[in-house]
Amino acid sequence: MKTVAISILGTTMDRRGRGEKRWDKWRPTVSMCQHDDLLIDRLELLFDNHSLSLAEQVKEDIARVSPETEVVFHRVNFSDPWDFESVYSQLLDFVRAYSFKPGKENYLTHITTGTHVAQICLYLLTEAGYLPGKLLQTSPANRNSNLPGQYQIIDLDLSKYDQIASRFQKEHHEGTTYLKGGIETNNPAFNTMIEQLEKVSVRSNESILITGPTGAGKSQLAQRVYELRKQRGKLSGRLVSVNCATLRGENAMSALFGHKKGAFTGATTDRPGLLREANQGMLFLDEIGELGLDEQAMLLRAIEDKRFMPFGSDKEVTSDFQLIAGTNRDLNRLSSEGAFREDLLARIDLWTYQLPSLKERIEDLEPNIDYELEVFSGKSGYLVSFNKAARDKYLAFSRSSEALWSANFRDLNASITRMATLSDGGRITVDVVEEEISRLRRKWKPDSSSGWQSIKVISEVMDTDAINQMDYFDQLKLAHLIEVCRQSGSMAEAGRTLFNVSREEKKSNNDSHRVKQLLAKYGLSFGEL
Repeated sequence: MKTVAISILGTTMDRRGRGEKRWDKWRPTVSMCQHDDLLIDRLELLFDNHSLSLAEQVKEDIARVSPETEVVFHRVNFSDPWDFESVYSQLLDFVRAYSFKPGKENYLTHITTGTHVAQICLYLLTEAGYLPGKLLQTSPANRNSNLPGQYQIIDLDLSKYDQIASRFQKEHHEGTTYLKGGIETNNPAFNTMIEQLEKVSVRSNESILITGPTGAGKSQLAQRVYELRKQRGKLSGRLVSVNCATLRGENAMSALFGHKKGAFTGATTDRPGLLREANQGMLFLDEIGELGLDEQAMLLRAIEDKRFMPFGSDKEVTSDFQLIAGTNRDLNRLSSEGAFREDLLARIDLWTYQLPSLKERIEDLEPNIDYELEVFSGKSGYLVSFNKAARDKYLAFSRSSEALWSANFRDLNASITRMATLSDGGRITVDVVEEEISRLRRKWKPDSSSGWQSIKVISEVMDTDAINQMDYFDQLKLAHLIEVCRQSGSMAEAGRTLFNVSREEKKSNNDSHRVKQLLAKYGLSFGEL
């Protein structure tokens, strides 16, 4: 097969020396054809209208050192040799018009001559496959040598470079291990999800949506994505986290977007807001489904334009942040009900990852137990472990139908912490395990006369942090409201049950509206119950 080189004439380096003295200088285009072990059958030489005489001189000199080499001229006039777009476009036009014969010819793209912009464009065209073949890099010999210099042929097919491919694979494995907190997990679906999330974390700055039940590990995963991106130089700022369930009314606007002094009663100073604090970093909005529609609208613009208006201000501010959103609610359903903006959902769910519950990945229970023991040992300063009988008993119960793991990994963390704390001499015994199993049974099967049943009802529709901020009396009222709504076929029916006395005193009854208002107070809707 013939070897064909494609090269841009070097208007500076190929012009070195006058008369016979030019042979004392290293000229990349001529020297390329002087190597005994590199025969160039044809040289496709690109140059502009001002360099014809130099091109003819180079062609003549190549004929002296390598009579076998045919030199073919191509006129390529760069309107601006330092403008990437114009240089790339003109080189692409040349490539598309050229008749390549890959089955009969081998191609080398010479990237030593031309401007740096042209060299980069030739590299990109070769990498993309527009220029088939390999790269050719030439360089001069030692100062006192008359040799034609050195050359290197570079194949951009990275699959042929085992060490590079191995390094890429190693970095990918390290990234996925980091996202899993160093825990060797066995659930195939979870592992596949984390492997893709690692690629997205290091290759994209776009928003990520993490869904899943409370306690599945959304906050921890967001923290690890942030740390991984920071390690790879994707961001330089800090991680700013907030649970949107804690934001209501003016407090939500102020907390997220900041406010000006005097914007409302109690606003005695300016406040930058969480979005500005996350500039050049990452913002984690946990339970984003709890945000009000006004905040959602402002957030959408802040994500798209990196601009927003602080509460009480007449001037926009900017913040270049990356976003991770978390939720345990069905945002698609909320969107269809009008409780969550459809355009915001479309913007944040480019990359959506559903974290499974602990019950759904029960095969990962044992390594997570070991992880929790390791964390406790690190905090306490002494090693804690199970004896064999105790471990077997705990694992058997943990995998049984009795073990609900309703709070997922939070339940597991609390359980291990209790047993490790009560262990004598750093050994968790059967007695400690049996006591813990009894405690978990009571927790997951509470007596209805206690307040635990109310909390269980509420936890099905509301985040734990939001529940903890409610008075016990309000928890009981909300639990009863939810139960009545679930037992009713419509809001009107629920209203008749709830307002059976007061409705008789009103001239016109709008029971549905009263129920809707009550639910809205807690960020709920009748349809989602």
